Amino acid sequence: MTSGQRRLSAVAASAAFIALVAACSGGGGNNEASASPGSTGGGEQQAGQQLSGDIKSDGSSTVGPLTTAASEFFAEEQPKVRVSVGTSGTGGGFEKFCNGETDISNASRPIKDEEKAICDSKGVAFTELTVATDALTVVVNKENDWAKCLTTDQLKKIWEPAAQGKVKTWKDVDAKFPAEPLALAGPGTDSGTFDYFTDEINGEEGASRKDYSASENDNDVVQAVSGAKGGLGYFGFTYFEENADKLNAVQVDSGKGCVTPSVETSQDGSYTPLARPLFVYVKNESAKRPEVKAFIDFYSANIGKIATDAKYIPLNAEQEGKLKTAVQSLSGS
Repeated sequence: MTSGQRRLSAVAASAAFIALVAACSGGGGNNEASASPGSTGGGEQQAGQQLSGDIKSDGSSTVGPLTTAASEFFAEEQPKVRVSVGTSGTGGGFEKFCNGETDISNASRPIKDEEKAICDSKGVAFTELTVATDALTVVVNKENDWAKCLTTDQLKKIWEPAAQGKVKTWKDVDAKFPAEPLALAGPGTDSGTFDYFTDEINGEEGASRKDYSASENDNDVVQAVSGAKGGLGYFGFTYFEENADKLNAVQVDSGKGCVTPSVETSQDGSYTPLARPLFVYVKNESAKRPEVKAFIDFYSANIGKIATDAKYIPLNAEQEGKLKTAVQSLSGS
């Protein structure tokens, strides 16, 4: 079972438990929406109104499972609404979104100017929603007992384009480290995680050595790093949490001391520069459809519970307020 499947199984189990509690609480045999985490009945949606239809989403493999978790809970209220979630990467997701193939684009970085221009040229207007926070996590093999904390300069020394063919062992990174061969793994070039990491660490988006094991599937990175003593990789915090028995998270020192990636350090801003917002982009035209609007209303109204249950870092109060304001704006789309 993959890490994504384990997460979805846990979410489905949580949703089933919630439905059972609702039934035992005397929900009766009426058609009103069953109890869900912090349910609001879908914002403007009338109580008991049953919707149907297909909602298509694609994009980031980091954000995709969060949208899937939201859809699992939403299905308890609206079982006839089907939400599909593809994971072609943030860039691949925006390509489909701007081509009119999807209603929602999941993204682990903001849309680029050139991507926005494509959407504009095809008449695709959208609303950006920040739905969670992520601590992009650098991971090493469990047998690695020397790299408990790495500076951003050391990370750059490992990952910058000039490192290719030159920085081959851990000793090349720091003379105090052993001469253990580096076995690097990370996301592919369509990934928003790749874009964010290269920008923040190497100083230029997309600038990276190419001699590493690249994959859009985070589980491949887990396997590569856990399979080699000198392994090192990076991906979202959620994937580390799910694989903490196989990998160690590295503390990051950006000049103010070593900081561990966590919910607290991501929310308070101390985990820099690798704490980042996560987004969903909603096509304004799609939001006019009642099933899409109801799903986005539900997603927003229950975002804290959804993020926590799906093991994401929830928004702080200020961020959640901005999300709900942005969702309200979709009513006038």
